[in-house]
Amino acid sequence: MTTTSETPTITACTDGPLLVRGDVELQTSAGRPVERHRRTIALCRCGLSSIKPFCDGAHKTSGFRTDD
Repeated sequence: MTTTSETPTITACTDGPLLVRGDVELQTSAGRPVERHRRTIALCRCGLSSIKPFCDGAHKTSGFRTDD
């Protein structure tokens, strides 16, 4: 993915994912890069996504709730 100089932002969606926008590099816990295919991505917070670290909407059917 081509990077931009856009300032990164992270927005926590109520009862949903983290929306990440801008120029960020995602890495696994082992330090390996995670490929991005979009400028804005949604990261899973419920732990139930089948495409982790990305959100697949599993939070909607699981009843996942946040405190924010």
